[in-house]
Amino acid sequence: MPPRIALARSLALGPVLGCAVAGCHSAPSASPAAGPAPVVTTAPPKPTTFAASSLALPGAAPYVLMDYIVFNPRTKTVWAPAGNTAAVDVVDIATRHVAQVTGFATREVERNGQKRTIGPSSAALGAPGTVYVGNRGDSSVCAVDEARLALGACGKLDSSPDGLIYVARTHEVWVTTPRDNSVRILDGTTLAQKAKLTLEGNPEGFAVDATRNRFYTNLEDKDKSLAIDLTSHAVVATWNTACGEGGPHGIRLAEPEGFLLLACPAKLEVLDVGHDGAIVGTADTGEGVDDIDYVPSSHLVYVGAGRAGKLTIVWLDAKGALTPIAVVPTKQGARNPAAASDGSVYLQNAQAGELVVVSPAS
Repeated sequence: MPPRIALARSLALGPVLGCAVAGCHSAPSASPAAGPAPVVTTAPPKPTTFAASSLALPGAAPYVLMDYIVFNPRTKTVWAPAGNTAAVDVVDIATRHVAQVTGFATREVERNGQKRTIGPSSAALGAPGTVYVGNRGDSSVCAVDEARLALGACGKLDSSPDGLIYVARTHEVWVTTPRDNSVRILDGTTLAQKAKLTLEGNPEGFAVDATRNRFYTNLEDKDKSLAIDLTSHAVVATWNTACGEGGPHGIRLAEPEGFLLLACPAKLEVLDVGHDGAIVGTADTGEGVDDIDYVPSSHLVYVGAGRAGKLTIVWLDAKGALTPIAVVPTKQGARNPAAASDGSVYLQNAQAGELVVVSPAS
């Protein structure tokens, strides 16, 4: 077992965290959830205790470049694209064994006077059997067989991919490409580009709303959120957020309720996009927030603040208000959580070449 780095008594959840059904976790996919319908919770969960531990990744020294990670409920694994190692690390949540998908392209770039190697950086669930991986090393999006951990078809873009999400209704992959203020739409089988949507700012974050036939993203540099029609590709709504100069980053959607959950640099914000897009809830989280995660069955939102070195867990009520549930010390740099079905939460900590795992203490 990896060494413990923190132990926290928190006003948090016990069994509620461990909803072990495929529909429990809001992985970035618009595929219909498998298993029973989510359990509706009407009150915040009860207190429990959490422990945080470290899980080193292969080729970790001195760091591993990571961005978006995802929990796959079909295989009960966490997928962590580890750019400079040319691999995607796949963690079995039962054993903490780390397997790898290899063979991804990398390249060396210079930024702010420093050279670094970039490669695979984002993962998203596709149809059963497939996980998609975005690669900044060669501006590609590739399909991976989730059982054999083997690379499949790849598609090349003319701009570096950031976030990606699968749209089950149309069998497409939507990709944010902020370097040229665009979103790309790819065929889910061939990964050939079908369309390019040009926006008026840098797209950041992604969510699909099958109920309202929308794709959501933020304009990070404009402090705004957008709704784009999945069929016409037109921008059908624009909302002002209140994230400040840093702008909104990651997105998750509470779909039946129509609440868009936004990761601001130091807080969580809720927009009522099922109606007029008004801000109906906020919660302070500490500095250094990028992406977030959400579990529909428990209405719990997970926010990793890298600069503050903590994981904040909040409960979303039926009106969009947020109730703080837990604050768990993690590590400087730990962010972008992925909530697993066993009650654990994984955060990428690129600067230490590891995943930080927050689990209910036994």
